Amino acid sequence: MHVILGLLGTVVTILYLFHRLAEMGIDLGGLNPFYWRRRRAWRKRYEGDPIYAVEDPMEIAAIVIGAVAKIEGDITAEQKRTLLSEFANRFSLGDREASHLLGSATHLLGQPQVIENQLDGLFERNKGLFSAEQAESLASMMQKVASAEGTPSDAQIALMANVRDRLGVAPGGDGLWG
Repeated sequence: MHVILGLLGTVVTILYLFHRLAEMGIDLGGLNPFYWRRRRAWRKRYEGDPIYAVEDPMEIAAIVIGAVAKIEGDITAEQKRTLLSEFANRFSLGDREASHLLGSATHLLGQPQVIENQLDGLFERNKGLFSAEQAESLASMMQKVASAEGTPSDAQIALMANVRDRLGVAPGGDGLWG
């Protein structure tokens, strides 16, 4: 009997100490491994680059096409007109939706100096997301935007070749979005 009373006294003492620690602001719930994993995943998502959260093929295509236009610096008026007309025609969007898509894509791209790193990570996360027709369409839209003001620059050609290699598309061809 004295053993049971000793165990009950120990349990009550431990629970009382936990209660007092909680009143002082020390929460032992943070030691829960499931809570820790969830908190870490949320922090990783919150502090990460927002471009990696994109999962829609149309939005990824808009980012890539915007990258082709923006790799040489700011997007020119002719490139912007070409981008908006391509978005409206190929993606079957209205003028307002095409403008919003362009704005969000250029905002997600951020600085032109890190476009290569961002696109590498973007394609790494979204392997196999594009159909063959969509990949061909993306390649032809990149070519139209790059040649909007004449011949494409060396950086644009290199970026287009990198995207074509990642998507497995031969140069040329028109694809469909659906």
